[in-house]
Amino acid sequence: MHEVMKIEGGHLLEGEVTISGAKNATVALIPAAVLANGPVTIVGIPQIADVDALSRILRILNVDVNEVAEDHLIIDPTHMKNIDLDDDSVTKLRASYYFMGALLGKYGHVRMKMPGGCYLGPRPIDLHLKGFESLGATVTYDKGCYTIDAAELKGNKIFLDIASVGATINIMMAAVYAKGRTIIENAAKEPEIIDVATLLNKMGARIRGAGTNVITIDGVRSLSGCFHEIIPDRIEAGTFIIIAAAAAKKMTINNIIPQHLEALLSKLEEMGVKMDIDVDKVTIERSGKLRGVDITTKPYPGFATDLQQPLTTLLTQAEGESHVIETIYAERFKHCLELQKMGANIDLLNGASLIKGPTKLDGCKVAATDLRCGAAMVIAGLIADGVTEIGNVYHIDRGYSEIDSKLKALGANIWREMAED
Repeated sequence: MHEVMKIEGGHLLEGEVTISGAKNATVALIPAAVLANGPVTIVGIPQIADVDALSRILRILNVDVNEVAEDHLIIDPTHMKNIDLDDDSVTKLRASYYFMGALLGKYGHVRMKMPGGCYLGPRPIDLHLKGFESLGATVTYDKGCYTIDAAELKGNKIFLDIASVGATINIMMAAVYAKGRTIIENAAKEPEIIDVATLLNKMGARIRGAGTNVITIDGVRSLSGCFHEIIPDRIEAGTFIIIAAAAAKKMTINNIIPQHLEALLSKLEEMGVKMDIDVDKVTIERSGKLRGVDITTKPYPGFATDLQQPLTTLLTQAEGESHVIETIYAERFKHCLELQKMGANIDLLNGASLIKGPTKLDGCKVAATDLRCGAAMVIAGLIADGVTEIGNVYHIDRGYSEIDSKLKALGANIWREMAED
């Protein structure tokens, strides 16, 4: 038996939805908290499976984790021990690799298993390791475990071959306690990086330039606890904005930072979606005909690869041809095969897709092959005729906080049940 999500399409959504804290910031902020010598309070934690997995890792390290309210975590590393992370719970979660930078920074030694996560093609951890080596660490690999050691971390100039978010954050965490100055060049510019730097600076770190392609870190001797509120999740916000454009009569999406969504909002405007953008919210009304558009995914502030999949569902409803070119994860097109089962007219090219619309979608059995494919299937289910059954829902739960209840409150007919294997 396994759990499936079922959606009866054709119900127009209406009302307001509030966006949760950013998943991609949360999974880095929780490991970053262990760099402090006192309690760190983080507010705005999304209700996602990744948070439970990270909390389990904190407990392995003898860190106190208290959930005060639903979205409120107090992490106290006062009695922390640098224990080897060779437990299987580590390999289930890709973001556990942030403990590499945090533990190396704090103790000069870390041993952990190779992390997992959604398979989206090769995602090299070499950049992280090269960064650690530039700071004076040695890296050895045996029996599926990395051991990283440094008698003393020393600041250095590090150039990233690819502007990787993970590597930028991991090196930043290792460098806060390093002696002297570290400069990360060709750093990634995503808002999550600014959020992690903000947390570390509140603790007493000296980080400048987060959000630009050059980040400077002057090492400090100790960091103290602090209070921090997570930025809203721009991918969840984008997903709900696309849901509104696809299936709503009138819908307001609250707790957003419009500047983080500029690439998406300008594309939707080009498509003909009716939007009213405010300081921290956007209201979308039912539009007439939508026009097809071309999209090329790029690192932030370009069009987010994580929104390419949900947007493809909306493009099946637009007139004419739409082109999606994926430059970040070339294999990110499994959702197209699922949409084809529902009646979408999509041609798959090399690292690209060609969508011809508008086409009627019919509910059927589909699978959430990864997190954002799951979002694409939810949107498809909302606009399809009949009932759509989505398998592998655990992928959706990894990144979307309470998606069922948020959609129900907007008038969607959505439920879960157990299905035969």
